[in-house]
Amino acid sequence: MANPHGMPENMYRSNPLSYKGPAGETAIVDKVLLTMTDEGQFNIKTLVRQTRRPEIGDKFSSRHGQKGVCGIIVDQEDFPFSERGITPDLIMNPHGFPSRMTVGKMIELLGGKAGLESGRFHDGTAFGGDTVDSIQQTLVEAGYSYKGKDMLHCGITGEALEVNVFMGPVYYQKLKHMVQDKMHARARGPRVVLTRQPTEGRARDGGLRLGEMERDCLIGYGASQLILERLMISSDQFEAQVCTKCGLLGYRHHITGKNACTLCKTEAEVATLKLPYACKLLFQELQAMNIAPRVQLTDSRL
Repeated sequence: MANPHGMPENMYRSNPLSYKGPAGETAIVDKVLLTMTDEGQFNIKTLVRQTRRPEIGDKFSSRHGQKGVCGIIVDQEDFPFSERGITPDLIMNPHGFPSRMTVGKMIELLGGKAGLESGRFHDGTAFGGDTVDSIQQTLVEAGYSYKGKDMLHCGITGEALEVNVFMGPVYYQKLKHMVQDKMHARARGPRVVLTRQPTEGRARDGGLRLGEMERDCLIGYGASQLILERLMISSDQFEAQVCTKCGLLGYRHHITGKNACTLCKTEAEVATLKLPYACKLLFQELQAMNIAPRVQLTDSRL
């Protein structure tokens, strides 16, 4: 059958998709790419871009791999200021230097400060660049301390800080790891069909994993009920019937109330217990390999 334009009805099939970005978030379509696969499948790819301001949790790095996450954003009037009235754009925790040993960053900071005064570039190459002594000489001539440290005043009280602070221009870049793309939480949500446990990953609205090391911490604190909740109740709690005679997984008909056991083949006494569905699945997979795990119940509810 053909439509009024003379084209067959099955030429294309409508397959609408919606933008999966966070709700209420505006974006600009940057590029649209139309392609076709070898099988004749028509593909449309869209490149979406956003303008984002730095926020708490976003990742930044210097040119020396000195990466870190933004911990707080402060108004400029609350920032410390130097005797020349300069406030820093970014304050970095100095504890990152002894462990990462990014000495090049210190030289860049010192050389950048001297370069602003002398009007020339400095070579920060590790073994053949400008010496720290020559950079220090330029700083002293410009009226700075040879150490590259400045005296700062507190932006809130106005009092001078007890220690001088190593300060100067450094190139910093924003990395693609942004908190807006990673932030995730869930209460209830989708589960995997096979194990009945919560799905994994932010894209699939997954659960928050409590791993082995977190479990070890809870064991160390003796928080047994919390372990039970996280590893079973919040995950894949299941009510299984166990034959009290042979210890294998039994069955109780939900309408007639009659008991049945796979091994005994009789109406044996079947007890009910709560266990993770993954545990019940493991028992069944072992039985498929002719390994019979038996559950011995000391205190059973029939």
